[in-house]
Amino acid sequence: MPSNMSVTLYPDLPLTLTEAGSGRPCLILHGGGGPATVAGLASHLAQTAHAITPVHPGWDGTHRPPWLTGIDDLALAYLHYLQDRGLRDILVVGSSIGGWTAAEMALRDTAGIITGLVLIDPVGIHVEAEPIRDFSALDARGVAEYAWHDSARFYRDPDLLPAEQAALQQGNMATLSVLAGDPYMHDPKLLRRLRRVDVPALVLWGESDRIVTPAYGAGYAEAFKNGRLQVIPRAGHLPQLEQPEATFAAIDGYLRKTAAGSVGG
Repeated sequence: MPSNMSVTLYPDLPLTLTEAGSGRPCLILHGGGGPATVAGLASHLAQTAHAITPVHPGWDGTHRPPWLTGIDDLALAYLHYLQDRGLRDILVVGSSIGGWTAAEMALRDTAGIITGLVLIDPVGIHVEAEPIRDFSALDARGVAEYAWHDSARFYRDPDLLPAEQAALQQGNMATLSVLAGDPYMHDPKLLRRLRRVDVPALVLWGESDRIVTPAYGAGYAEAFKNGRLQVIPRAGHLPQLEQPEATFAAIDGYLRKTAAGSVGG
């Protein structure tokens, strides 16, 4: 059964975490939609690994200290947490800004504790002619049209949300704006730095994602020394929700290949 806990990383930074399963440590990082967007993914990975799923500070009502103002701060906090626990041979899986955070962690991992990356429709880089869609300029239906393959299925009318849930979403978006709003959803320096990351990186992409397109994903995968792009059909920005079986199969295949020493290509 999953266990929930709070860990004091720094005196003013408690981390809220869920852990389940045993085996290779796997840190699972959610995107702007919050931890619910990776809950199914965590459950799948917990069948064969030690799945650790934090709530980013500031999401779902958790505390964000005033100094935590960028994805680089988030990446360093998670690295320090993993180092404090003495974990090694870590797989980091991240969705959207969680993927960006995972990439930043790998860049800063001078101890070599991260040995695998799975990035699911990550933002974080600048790709010429493939701008990141500014969804803050869209209404809820517009966001659904750009983010989902099947927008009719996944669209939720914000006027029908319970007041508490609506307030949490507003708080999440406010935190997202602080961490990734300027420059919008990327670090201008990240793309050229990713060549320094030599761990095998699987970049998964929903073919219908119009927040960040598959062409943007190709640029992401090519930036790594050992990166590979795999497109998930009939999925948008969150393929782990729209096409979970295909997404999980892709990750399982990556884990088998990297365990056997066959990567890239």
